Amino acid sequence: MGRQREQAGSDAMAVVAEDRRFVTALARGLEVLRCFRPADRWLAHQEIARRTGLPQATVSRLTFTLTALGYLRHRGTRGEYALAPGVLALGFSMLNNFDIGRIARPHMQALADLAQAAVSMGVRRSLTMVYVAHCRSAAPLTLGLDVGTQLPLATTAMGRALYVALQPAEQARLLADLEAEGLRQLRAGAPSWPQQRQGLERAQLQQRTLGYVTSEAEWETDISAIGVAIDLGDGREPLALTVGGPAARLQGKRLSDEIAPALVRTAHAIRDTIQAGGWAD
Repeated sequence: MGRQREQAGSDAMAVVAEDRRFVTALARGLEVLRCFRPADRWLAHQEIARRTGLPQATVSRLTFTLTALGYLRHRGTRGEYALAPGVLALGFSMLNNFDIGRIARPHMQALADLAQAAVSMGVRRSLTMVYVAHCRSAAPLTLGLDVGTQLPLATTAMGRALYVALQPAEQARLLADLEAEGLRQLRAGAPSWPQQRQGLERAQLQQRTLGYVTSEAEWETDISAIGVAIDLGDGREPLALTVGGPAARLQGKRLSDEIAPALVRTAHAIRDTIQAGGWAD
């Protein structure tokens, strides 16, 4: 399961990198910034080259540019670099998403306790979904995932909830990217693109008829989940909220008559709290 999650991000990047619009120099510059770890203060030029796998001449040009733009600091006497305050600006949008997760967590925990399952909130990152909040019940065998986890978009309830909430033009662009990724998937056991597309089409019908979407043993054979989108009405892409757990427990009338309506109510409560200004508390 862990290997599938890690592969999702690399597969998506491989697809994007082949697009003519992809700017390799920009990607390499961001890779330099990402090579700094939480415990790092200063990194030598050679260490940056080692971590990124880039030629030292390329690292020299990138670090010079990033220093000039205020994203790196340079200590010339030792040839070392450190992250500069300019990097903070790059994280403000994601920090806001995590703040939304903090505000949503009480609602999510109440739903997790009711459903005796895991409740997660996520945002889209390229062709994957990223958890920004996650709550578990005290029940055994709940999903052991956490904030920062990446999931594939096409086969999960979280990704499908996001997909069905997009405008048609946005859906079409995302579908084209997902198809390109799906056709490149060669590893054993990966769902074929026709299967993934059928799942997305089924999610469209479920949203119209049920008010939520499902993924039943499609991402992992023993895991089922249901999801809805949360549109905050401020122009950003919707968030996605899901309830997930063992497939043997998330099924039948309890799922459709109790858990699903509670999920929809929770999504509305989170939206109303944020729109009422709860995010500023």
